[in-house]
Amino acid sequence: MSGSYDDSVGVEVSSDSFWEVGNYKRTVKRIDDGHRLCNDLMNCIHERARIEKVYAQQLTEWAKRWKQLVEKGPQYGTVERAWCAFMSEAEKVSELHLEVKGSLMNEDFEKIKNWQKEAFHKQMMGGFKETKEAEDGFRKAQKPWAKKLKEVEAAKKAYHAACKEEKLAVSRETNSKADPALNPEQLKKLQDKVERSKQDVLKTKEKYEKSLKELDNATPQYMENMEQVFEQCQQFEEKRLRFFREVLLEVQKHLDLSNVASYKNIYRELEQNIKTADAVEDLRWFRANQGPGMSMNWPQFEEWSADLNRTLSRREKKKASDGVTLTGINQTGDQVSQPNKHSSSLSVQSNTVQSVQSSYNPFEDEEDTGSTVSEKEDNKIKNVSSYEKNQSYPIDWSDEESNNPFSSTDANGDTNPFDEDTSPAMEVRVRALYDYEGQEQDELSFKAGDELTKMENEDEQGWCKGRLDNGQVGLYPANYVEPIQ
Repeated sequence: MSGSYDDSVGVEVSSDSFWEVGNYKRTVKRIDDGHRLCNDLMNCIHERARIEKVYAQQLTEWAKRWKQLVEKGPQYGTVERAWCAFMSEAEKVSELHLEVKGSLMNEDFEKIKNWQKEAFHKQMMGGFKETKEAEDGFRKAQKPWAKKLKEVEAAKKAYHAACKEEKLAVSRETNSKADPALNPEQLKKLQDKVERSKQDVLKTKEKYEKSLKELDNATPQYMENMEQVFEQCQQFEEKRLRFFREVLLEVQKHLDLSNVASYKNIYRELEQNIKTADAVEDLRWFRANQGPGMSMNWPQFEEWSADLNRTLSRREKKKASDGVTLTGINQTGDQVSQPNKHSSSLSVQSNTVQSVQSSYNPFEDEEDTGSTVSEKEDNKIKNVSSYEKNQSYPIDWSDEESNNPFSSTDANGDTNPFDEDTSPAMEVRVRALYDYEGQEQDELSFKAGDELTKMENEDEQGWCKGRLDNGQVGLYPANYVEPIQ
């Protein structure tokens, strides 16, 4: 179509105007920019979708971790349920953000991708069909005018050269008249040259004016053809701009959770759950389940029993070797359960429990080993704090237990009850429930699942002293571990 025509040869761009030869390329480039902008918008949406996904995952992990901490912590009753409502809110909001992620990728991203594929058609030799059509349209519209522009530039150059030559010939002739050494023949030649130069000036000027007039006559048609191709490019760009506006509005709707009914319901439900927290009700529950309202098997006179005597004899034998405190007796079965080190209570045969509770001093049993608290007691006392669950000795009573509130060392009087570091009974193997990174030099760091040895019980601030398997000794949060059964 364009053949050997080159719109840049011999033409100097004198301004930045659209009408200058070759300046239509900015309009053509806009088509390629439109395809690239589609990619940019898709990347933008993809990154936002990834952020929504990560945020949803973080909410879920946060809710799971804190739900476990609250459930195992000392909080109880309606305030515990109100606190846990925040974790439920996080789980529901996490689901909504996953829906946002799905909408961005499955709807908005795919819509842009499909529109881009329909609007831009790649060629086998590279580039896009739409870019090639615009380029050819502009070149075709500009070719006749650009050709005449070249003629004008050539005529202008020839005219200016003739004027320069005329001026030089006149100057030579003037100087020769003052030189007596020149003969008349040489002087005549200079005069003839001046005359020819003047004629060349007239001819080139006439040609220059003619070519310029032809260019002026071709300019209206040139402008009309260029405008036509430009409008086609404008219409193509208008479709892209309108499409982008439509997509951005849809993205805004997907991101705006404030207009989602389920999102509003989440916080309406959260507010209701918090308002249901009742301090009076919680205090009443604690009194009934952990305080004076609990039932008690008060000691009563019972006759001596041979079975009981044998049981106590076994305890006496194990007292010297085990050195583990007996703090509770439970009715669990037909025989006395097998002693277990580091446990906090002992289950005794149901037909002997009454005599055990009344006919011997409970202080004498604290050196004995015992079994773990029965499942019946775990179900009855549901809100045991993490502090209580992580101790090597029990700190709670139930209506089925006959526990000694004092330590074994107090009862026997042969060791210092505060010297916990030297008591082998205080070292308990525990397992980490969560990752913990020590904030101070005297704190331990460990990962979930790691095992360590607890050397001291929890202090008032909720910290325990422990030792890692590598020998490092330090502090750690008590509610971050659980005893190894």
